[in-house]
Amino acid sequence: MNSRSLVMARIRRALADVPRAETPSEVPVDRGYLRVHGDRTTAETVDLLAENLADYRAIVHRTDTPALPALIARLLTDRGATSTVVPPGLPAEWLSAAESVRRIPDTAELTPHDLDAVSSVITGCAVAIAETGTVVLDASADQGRRRITLVPDHHICVIRVPSQVVDSVPQALERLDPARPLTWISGPSATSDIELDRVEGVHGPRTLEVVLVEG
Repeated sequence: MNSRSLVMARIRRALADVPRAETPSEVPVDRGYLRVHGDRTTAETVDLLAENLADYRAIVHRTDTPALPALIARLLTDRGATSTVVPPGLPAEWLSAAESVRRIPDTAELTPHDLDAVSSVITGCAVAIAETGTVVLDASADQGRRRITLVPDHHICVIRVPSQVVDSVPQALERLDPARPLTWISGPSATSDIELDRVEGVHGPRTLEVVLVEG
């Protein structure tokens, strides 16, 4: 018996007691799973997000709204960035202190080759999930098109705290529109080869810096 036959035989055994005319909609599914694992305060949820982001090798910074422009300027300077892609709805004040960095608007004319030549990209986010250390982008005006966060080698993502932070994936899904192009990011892009050597920057930026902004 080959593998296909073995799998199909197991499926037939599992469905042996199911009437042929029965449809999935006729069978109630238990949705009583936990929505949140643990009882946390808002501050503890934000701390958990920062911890899990760092565990995924994202670089986490914490600041407040007045200090955000100076922090972004410092991150770009430390990176040696000369240019950054700017989504159309990114707040202008975020880059107000980065006067020496060339701003490249996110337009349809930008090719992957153009984006590969850009130093950095700066975006907001749709929601961040504390329990999984995941940032979700939905291509809103402050995030731009999906490709601008997949090609450049350095991504600075700004998360508003606590309004954009949730505990769990179910809570995040309630905030997201499934019809939008969603990008789920858990740390920098990485994979491992057959020798388990980690390689970063395979299908996204090698460096992800997350800024948690209060206020």
